[in-house]
Amino acid sequence: MTTTRTEAPELAGLPLLGSLLDLKNDSLGTFLRARRDHGDVVRITAGPPGIRRTVYGVFSAEGVQQVLAGESANFRKDNVFYQEIRESFGNGLLTSQDEDYLRQRRLVQPLFTRRRVDGYAAAIAAEADTLLGEWRDSRAATVDVLQDMTRLALRAVARILFGTDVDTAVRVVEHSFPELSAYVLRRGYSPLNVPRDWPTPGNRRADAVHRALYEVCDRIIARRRAADRAPGGDDLLTLLVEAESAEDGRFDATELREQVLVFLVAGHETTATSLGFALHLLARHPEAQARAHEEVDRVLAGRTPGAADLDSLPYVTQVLKEAMRLFPAAPVIGRRAVAATEIGGITVPAGADVVVAPWVTHRHPRYWEDPERFDPDRFTPEAEAARPRYAWFPFGGGPRACIGQHFSMLESVIALAMILRRHRFETVDTEVPVAPGITLQATGPARCRLLPRTD
Repeated sequence: MTTTRTEAPELAGLPLLGSLLDLKNDSLGTFLRARRDHGDVVRITAGPPGIRRTVYGVFSAEGVQQVLAGESANFRKDNVFYQEIRESFGNGLLTSQDEDYLRQRRLVQPLFTRRRVDGYAAAIAAEADTLLGEWRDSRAATVDVLQDMTRLALRAVARILFGTDVDTAVRVVEHSFPELSAYVLRRGYSPLNVPRDWPTPGNRRADAVHRALYEVCDRIIARRRAADRAPGGDDLLTLLVEAESAEDGRFDATELREQVLVFLVAGHETTATSLGFALHLLARHPEAQARAHEEVDRVLAGRTPGAADLDSLPYVTQVLKEAMRLFPAAPVIGRRAVAATEIGGITVPAGADVVVAPWVTHRHPRYWEDPERFDPDRFTPEAEAARPRYAWFPFGGGPRACIGQHFSMLESVIALAMILRRHRFETVDTEVPVAPGITLQATGPARCRLLPRTD
């Protein structure tokens, strides 16, 4: 008996370069066009003959579930982008695989229980209060909400990681991360790269910022290990230093540095993107902003929110979820197929690079009516229950789902509630151009008029 296998349709490209220029210039738009023109599994080729790459885009919620959850063992983090991230940021939870990943996850998981994470609410609120004080003292009429939310989220995660060792780490990450992210992206899209140890200007700049990131983490870790402090401190670095099990041992100095980098870099980007775009979208939609103000005023009555308030702020949570739908911090997620498989009746061969794209699936008209419209009511409990699980997946999914997703939601809800308690926002930049890096990056400002609330 012969089994009929269907080959994926191919996105049209240039005769010599395929879709290489489209992917380099506008990869998010290219993936949207691939789904619109060819369906839920599309073959995209890029690069000149001989060094051409082929990527299979998987865009349906059912296909995403197969890749991230149902057949996750068959889809590994073996593609060129993850290799570049490993070279730049180490082999922490974001990039490790197999037994390395399982061991790291077992050691780190107890640090991210809901009860443990809820204990960080006061530190999050303190950093939000600091930002609000800066806005008040500067009397700024206009703020770039993405820049300011990035600083807020970075300071919050640095405080929770390091305790008092915040300012140095924040300065280094603010300078280093954008440079290293751009470097990884350039090498990821290039069909041919020179070795990293060749002394090209780009390699030398990347090496300098790479060393700066490593050095600040090593310095803080060494100080923490040498300090005469009682065990059981509540900052995350102390907990990582003390993490140990009979089965898995404990982290050595290199592993500690790599985990710290993952939490410091990835831990602030997701929250900053969610918060910044939530404020941008609320500024563009005053009726939704008014609903959020009403809920914050009614629930908090002027007090500082804590972890116990999350369930009492459902509309604020819906605003954040809708912002994450339209502007997911990880807009594209890559994998490599180990064995041949079928997705949606289409063959994906062994060794193929596969991408699932929240940017595309979050706009799929099968799951989202008028998908470009901002509508927080898409995330009422009833609406969420009516959709497939992987129609919305800003934190990934399956066994590799983001370990910090409750932390991100806790920080986002607390910070957004505190900001809305004090301010109204009017839009200045109605559209914010974006491009994918390691995370979603704004390529233009997201300015809003900042108006103290008097109502």
